[in-house]
Amino acid sequence: MAADREVAAAYAHCRRRAASHYENFPVASRLLPRGLRDPVAAIYCYARDADDLADEDPRPTTDRRLALERMQARVRALDDPSAEAEPEWRALADTLRRFDLPVGLFTDLADAFIQDLDKTRYRDFGEVMAYCRRSANPVGRLLLHLTNHASPENLACSDAVCSALQLINFYQDLDQDFAEHGRIYVPEDEMAVHGVTEAHFRDRVSDFRMRSLMHHQYGRADRLLRAGAPLGRALRGRLGLEIRAIIQGGARVLWRLRQQENVFSRPRLRTGDWVLVLGRSVAPKRRRPPL
Repeated sequence: MAADREVAAAYAHCRRRAASHYENFPVASRLLPRGLRDPVAAIYCYARDADDLADEDPRPTTDRRLALERMQARVRALDDPSAEAEPEWRALADTLRRFDLPVGLFTDLADAFIQDLDKTRYRDFGEVMAYCRRSANPVGRLLLHLTNHASPENLACSDAVCSALQLINFYQDLDQDFAEHGRIYVPEDEMAVHGVTEAHFRDRVSDFRMRSLMHHQYGRADRLLRAGAPLGRALRGRLGLEIRAIIQGGARVLWRLRQQENVFSRPRLRTGDWVLVLGRSVAPKRRRPPL
């Protein structure tokens, strides 16, 4: 049928977009079960478009906010894929219809990007985590809903992993976020404790105060990542392998960050890093039973 061909073409478009954008963490990778690659790519395109509206769109803030609010309204109204002209929205409408996903998770994502338009400072870590709850956690929750694994235990682990990955993304983009958007996602109260001011970000000062502050951030992100790691063992097959690879990728970026003297330098995972990530994902270390 023509409608089926159009939906297939829409998903192919989303897969190409997902594959073309560099990420340190795999997106809709070949590790995923084949049946998940299309819906994950459609979800990715929605999140990518919302992110681009917040960060890349040249229009005034009021116009970008209106565009994000329209995205929220549009995703609430999605029903018939054939009624959507853009391939991203046609694929997303098909995904929502097939998997009956919670629409609130999509509106939460857009809401986080709306916040990015105005909020550039975070008073404490609680505020940062409230942002992560909407900017990152919906992605993991959607994956669990796609696969019928959305148990309370799995959702809690997923939230820990996704929040950790969001924090790691903040830390590797420390310079870019401040230079391009004037944002600092490191809590102000912790900056004060370590004697760090906004001048450190403005002038890219990587002294012992700044390194002490950031190593405190790295340690907390690592603990969050470890708290969510049981999810990779709870899920079977290729899905579990994908989750373990994402967790190991995040851990490797953290390791790279800790090795750097300059906390404003963005780490890149190399071929050897990815070989290590894959090896540890395929053959994860078993926890020793308590004595």
